[in-house]
Amino acid sequence: MALLITDDCINCDVCEPECPNDAIYMGPEIYEIDPNKCTECVGHFSEPQCQQVCPVACIPFNPAWRETPEQLQAKYERLQAEAGKPS
Repeated sequence: MALLITDDCINCDVCEPECPNDAIYMGPEIYEIDPNKCTECVGHFSEPQCQQVCPVACIPFNPAWRETPEQLQAKYERLQAEAGKPS
């Protein structure tokens, strides 16, 4: 599943640069995560980096966007191919 940022976000700017897939962006009021780009850092790291750096723990798993590890790996490989990077 992808991650999401709740309205507890304080816009501290630490999560956005940590995302290896550029899935985090500034929304109208708080940061948001594009679930089409979020791989929970599969393929890059063993744990989601945004969750690791968030000072208010406002980045849970998105229950509306469930994906298996295999689906996350496939998404990672697709994103890498689209970016022209070797996976």
